[in-house]
Parts: sequence; structure tokens; C-alpha cells
Amino acid sequence: MSAARPSLYEILTIESNDKERTADLRLGTVSVDYYEDIFSPTITAKIRVVNTGDSMAPKDNPEGPKQSIYHGLPLRGGERVVLKIKDRGETKNGIDFSVDPSDYLYVSSITDVISDTQRESFTLHLVSREAITNETSRVIKKYPVSLSINDSVKKILKDILKTNKFSDTTIEKSQNKYGFIGNLRKPFTVLIWLASKAVPVSSGDATAGFVFYQTQDGFNFKSIDKLIEEGVEKEKENQITVYVHSEVNEAQTESETRNNDFQITSYTTDKNQDLIEKLRLGTYASQRMFFDPLTFNFTTPDEGLFQLDGYKKKIKNLGDKIDLPLLSETSDKTLGQVPTRILSSIIDRGTMEKDVSTDENADPSKHQAQAIMRYNVLFTQTVSMTVPCNTNLRAGDTIKCLFPKISRGDSQEFDPDQSGLYMIKELCHHFEADQSFTSMLLVRDTFGLYTGK
Repeated sequence: MSAARPSLYEILTIESNDKERTADLRLGTVSVDYYEDIFSPTITAKIRVVNTGDSMAPKDNPEGPKQSIYHGLPLRGGERVVLKIKDRGETKNGIDFSVDPSDYLYVSSITDVISDTQRESFTLHLVSREAITNETSRVIKKYPVSLSINDSVKKILKDILKTNKFSDTTIEKSQNKYGFIGNLRKPFTVLIWLASKAVPVSSGDATAGFVFYQTQDGFNFKSIDKLIEEGVEKEKENQITVYVHSEVNEAQTESETRNNDFQITSYTTDKNQDLIEKLRLGTYASQRMFFDPLTFNFTTPDEGLFQLDGYKKKIKNLGDKIDLPLLSETSDKTLGQVPTRILSSIIDRGTMEKDVSTDENADPSKHQAQAIMRYNVLFTQTVSMTVPCNTNLRAGDTIKCLFPKISRGDSQEFDPDQSGLYMIKELCHHFEADQSFTSMLLVRDTFGLYTGK
């Protein structure tokens, strides 16, 4: 088995907007790219098609001269695509959007259209049905203060996006409640906005920072802490998926049985650290000033102060630890103790009740600063990697990678700093007639191998 394993298009059909005409795209498909991203509310796909100009008879004249798919269907956007691709791997499930009409993908745009007398080519860009619904819907109603954020998320998905592609396990509970009015915003906009305000249910020191995204399995509303926790548990139970570069000795892989399916074909380290960027974003320490419209006063500096030094031992990490340098040679403070970003906000009081209330809609002082940290620290280290096609992988999953250590000898040891647990931020399954592979952008919040400390 290798990365060159061919793809098998079991079902690949497109249906016209009036549902009266269907075309089989399998023979003319050059490539299929399928995408997931933890910062994207919808899955996407891209199909490159090349076919001769005599594929379909005219709709009003079945016996007439054949037309191309582009003109014969015709392609205008919004067409339904039924897609099922088999992964040739023995334990892989492939990708399947053919079981139920709610699973079908929709054409969002058609690009790269080239036509001549002999053939035509075009690229179909696909999205989920919910992405189309998102553009035609608005969140209008009021969601009360008594409603937890995760319950609001479920209501928007069910009532406005009209989808059941979620469950109690994919929509994580939040410990905080939040009241708001839709204000005619699109559903995806509101859901991403709620993700930045949600706090996971765990200890009192739980860090804010949720992500809303879609995978093959449906919609997810999960905290970054939860995603990391799931990966760490798999590592502890030796159930983690391990990818090894060919230059690393198999003896370094804890004697696991390896095959070509789990070899790293290629990789590049995109970013190891950008200190100045982190400081400007307030990743390590930030200060939020809140204005109270009832008293016309600002909150005290300590209320909106967030320092990573106070949390780095409590938060869940994919690596060993977070070490921050001192401010200077003469200072005993680290970069995680001095705010490098100042933000201002208005305290939400009395906006959700009929009678003016002095109660805060939510306590944002600590959690908003935590969320900034959680999102930014996640990109401490980023790696682009290509592996043999593995359709069992999902955006948000955690995998273990063993990268080679630079050495003059032939030790074939893995690099203990660069190797370790990574979260899949985004992935692309690429399919062609003669090959298939998976490319990923991996991220993590620390350096080194996970030690459990």
C-alpha cells in the first residue's frame, strides 16, 4: 500500500435544479478534493471535470444532437451532487454523501469553464446543504438569559438551519449562560460568535475558546480544551494514530507495527514561533477594560487581567510544557505576567429584560481574555504534512507524528522537540484515478512530546 493507491468513484452524479435531468460525472472527473477545517462552519469540496461535448441529448429533443454537460444540464449553480468515493485502504470508510438527500452536496459556484468544439472542462465548488440555508436565513428571535450557550446552538441548528446533523456528544455543554437577540444575523455568524463566548464545563479554571465546524459526521461545537483532552486520552490508552517519517527508525515507535499507510510522505514546518505576533495579540497576557453604562465607570484593572503564567499549569496541552522568557535580564517577571494588549468593551446590563436590571448578562472579564489566549496559543507550532489517503481522519482529531532528528550520522532518531501530538486544523482528501492522498495542516500549543505533566 502506498500514497499512489488509485481512487474509486462509486457514485458521482449531478442533478439539475428542476430535478428532471441527471448526469454521471465519474468518467469525466479528473480529481476530487474534499476539505474540513475546525475554523470553517461547513465542509467544502471541489470537482474538476473534463468531458466531450456529446454527453447529453437536449431536454426538449431526446433524439437531437448531443450537448455538453455544462449546456445540456444546464449548470447554473445550486445543483445537487451525490458523491461516494471508496478508500482502497482495508480499514478506511471512504467519504459518502449519498445515503440521504440531506447529505447531498450543492454546487456553490462553477469556475475554470473552458469549451471548444471537441471537449469542455470546468470546476464544481461544493458545499453542504446547510451552507445554502445559511445564506437564505436570519436569526431573529430573542434567546433568554436562562438559556445555556450549547442549548442556543442546538436551537439554531434545528430551528433555523433545519438540520439534525449533531448530537449531545458533538455539541459540548457550556457552563455559562448567555442571552442575546439575533439582530438579523446569519446562523453561521451567530454560532461562531457564540463559540468565542462559551466556557466548557470542567473545573473552575476551565479556559474559554470553542470552535464550531462541520465534518463528515456532522456539526461540532467543542472547546479546544475538549479536543485536546480527547487526543491526550487516546495517547494514554495507546489508541492514537501514529505517523512516522521514513527516516525514523521503527525502534523509536514503541515497537508498533507500521506499514506504508502511516508513513509521512512529505512535511514542512510552517511556523515554530512568532514572539512579536503573540505579544501583539495578547496571547500571554492581556487586559480588558469594561465600561459600565449604568455607573459610567470603568472596571478595575484586575478584573479584566489575564496572565498565562497563572493558567499554564492548569490548561490541557498537546506537548510537554509552556516556558516563557523573562522580560529582561534585570526583571523577575515573564512575558506571561505583563499585559501586551489592551482591549475595551461595554458591560451588557439590562438589555435582555423588560425592566432594567443591574445584573450582568454574562461575566466576560476573565473568559474573554482566556479565549484570546486559547485561540492564539494553539498556533504555536504549525506543520503541513502529506500522508497516504486516510478518510478516517477528521478535522479536530489529534494524531502523533514522529519527525526525524537532524544528525550527521545514521542514528535515525526522532526529534523530541518537533515530534509529538498535533491537532488537525484542516485536511484535504485528494482523489484521482491513479492516486489519492491526504494533506493536513497540523497545529499545537506547545513543543515536545506529551509527558502527562
